[in-house]
Amino acid sequence: MKTKKRAVPGIRHYDGPAGGWGALKATAIAVRTQMDTLDAPATLLRTNQPDGFDCPGCAWPDKEHKSTFQFCENGAKAVTWEATSKRVTPAFLAENTVTSLLAKSDFELEGYGRLTRPLRYDRSSDTFRPVEWDEAFERIGEILRGLEPDSVEFYTSGRASNEAAYLFQLFAREFGTNNFPDCSNMCHEATSVGLPRSIGIGKGTVSLDDFDKTELVISIGHNPGTNHPRMMGTLHELSRRGVPIIVFNPLRERALERFADPQSLIEMATYSSTDIASTYFQVKAGGDAAALKGIAKHLLEREAAQGGTLDNAFIAAHTQGFDAFSADITQTTWEAIERESGLARAELKTVADAYAKSNATIITYGMGITQHNKGTANVRLIADLLLMRGNIGKPGAGICPLRGHSNVQGNRTVGITEKPTPAFLGRLKAVFGFEPPSQHGHDAVAATQAMIDGRSKALICLGGNFAVAMPDHQRGFPAMNTLDLSVHIGTKLNRTHLLVGKETYILPCLGRTELDIQETGRQSITVEDSMSMVHASSGKLKPASPSIRAEPAIVAGMAKATLSHTRVGWMDLVADYDLIRDLIEQTIPGFEGYNARIRIPGGFRMPLPPTQRVWPTATGKAMFSVFDGVDENARGVGDNLLRLITLRSHDQYNTTIYALDDRYRGVFGRRDVLFMNEEDMARLGLEHGDRVDIETALPGSVQRLNDITVVEYSIAPGTVGAYYPEANVLVPLDYLDKESGTPSYKSVPVNVRLRSKDIRPL
Repeated sequence: MKTKKRAVPGIRHYDGPAGGWGALKATAIAVRTQMDTLDAPATLLRTNQPDGFDCPGCAWPDKEHKSTFQFCENGAKAVTWEATSKRVTPAFLAENTVTSLLAKSDFELEGYGRLTRPLRYDRSSDTFRPVEWDEAFERIGEILRGLEPDSVEFYTSGRASNEAAYLFQLFAREFGTNNFPDCSNMCHEATSVGLPRSIGIGKGTVSLDDFDKTELVISIGHNPGTNHPRMMGTLHELSRRGVPIIVFNPLRERALERFADPQSLIEMATYSSTDIASTYFQVKAGGDAAALKGIAKHLLEREAAQGGTLDNAFIAAHTQGFDAFSADITQTTWEAIERESGLARAELKTVADAYAKSNATIITYGMGITQHNKGTANVRLIADLLLMRGNIGKPGAGICPLRGHSNVQGNRTVGITEKPTPAFLGRLKAVFGFEPPSQHGHDAVAATQAMIDGRSKALICLGGNFAVAMPDHQRGFPAMNTLDLSVHIGTKLNRTHLLVGKETYILPCLGRTELDIQETGRQSITVEDSMSMVHASSGKLKPASPSIRAEPAIVAGMAKATLSHTRVGWMDLVADYDLIRDLIEQTIPGFEGYNARIRIPGGFRMPLPPTQRVWPTATGKAMFSVFDGVDENARGVGDNLLRLITLRSHDQYNTTIYALDDRYRGVFGRRDVLFMNEEDMARLGLEHGDRVDIETALPGSVQRLNDITVVEYSIAPGTVGAYYPEANVLVPLDYLDKESGTPSYKSVPVNVRLRSKDIRPL
């Protein structure tokens, strides 16, 4: 008989479905604790609506507006967190030193509220003091002019608008660098690198209409209930009409098991829910490539045995490289596939058979695929699987990378990349009259390493929490203190702001929810969702302070103060964002008629040639790839090796922590937990509630995370999970996908050790 688990503070079973009354209760709490209750309803009802603002959370596209509200629980948290009535005043900052603020948690720092004035760090008092905008711009420009362009890093968060991001890249390139570390480097860079090699573009190929027509969805390495929760409405509809949803994920995630739609009167009234996954496979961390190769191997065997499995006409007409791909799959042994995936041959055959019977299949994937040593190759394996049956370029089928942040895809589209194409640089030169740099710049890892080495002297951040989001805090955090200049454009305090350099400025900006009035009147910005739809967003709330400025205005102010001989009319562009969009249209294909098309509700879709079976690759064909072996991770060292996945809690979005609960996983009021499989716990002599230390198990590694509580959970054997960004200290900076530069947050080899038997909790 299994021994009853002892009680652990903050850990209790949660039996409800994802969504449902739990989501409504959490939304009500977010409203009550953050916003004026009179403003909140109207604000939330403008989320993702025509003439409203785009949710500052995930990038899942908007549906046709048939319902009263187009926001989810975590979207409501994102809105109320931004539109909070709490304020960080100069008086608060005068009373709290940077040293004392660094002792606060990330949750506490952002919880203080909205920034209200531009700030400069005063070393003598160890506090941030107010500074006038013009004075800040002048000094920033003076410092930048004294630095070599390639010693400056220009970081971009995914929440930045197309307009702000375009001006930011224009500023940096006229300044003379392609150093563009951005949040894509940490998440879907493997998509941006891998998919162009396979199908010619670094974006997904499906639309919401395809989900209406699909016959099968294979979901790999993502947790939609937390990270792209509006997708749950789509999955709910698919399940209810009988479309199989096959899930591969190391953890049992409640949203992938069952979901109650808050907009379903029947489910809410009856406390019922809908099962989401038709089949759920708990693949080992780092076992995705093996599982994908197993499915492909069964398809090849089925084709050889009975024919009619592969789309041979499509393969012949539209692809290259199939023979090499097929030979590698054939040579891959079932023993290796089962060992690395943690799944049985019979289980993978079930998936292959379901895939073979489907006439239209969509594969969705998240960072469980990309954040590995071979993340780029993983992405290409998914494309290979779709190409085998012609599932790109037909209704109801395609590849669907789930980019989390609201405009991370749009930032890349408008030029935020360290590897610009010659064609794009040529158009910039023709329109603006300066010679943009052609050499590739730094991505996020290279930028951090350059700061550690002392080669980079300045960091300009358009949003985000750069240092915290990156791996290897032991080296990255001190490097921030050595910079000549750090500048942070943001809405709230975060830890990166407090890692002050010789001179540090915090420049407060408008949020998505707020009214943006410039010289020519109310302005709209634009964003691109994860299915390449570009649409307008316009806030209506009164700004948090009369002293904050819009992101385009802040970028333009710095550029004007820095670039002594610029021919760009920076202030004219700020006065009317239509002029920024005119420049985007002139320099980036696909934006023809930009201003006219964003005035149509729903906006427009960027060109996606593979949807028409046109392949913008070097060969003009879709390209199969070869994934050598089945191991997508570097080997660790140690007798009791486990693989660590870094996770978001449900009350979290990227580095922003809304609260200390993770209710679907049964964690309340804490984040210091390590999710472990029961078998692994028994093997290591651990019990539910034990306190352990975690050490990275790589040669030469010294990373440690101490005093973490073990929580028994339904997670694949050999796999453990801990919360991001706290667990980022365990990820070495050079433990990454060499092709894309993406850190391997999802498969860190670790050893777990009990602290001491005498400190087991009572």
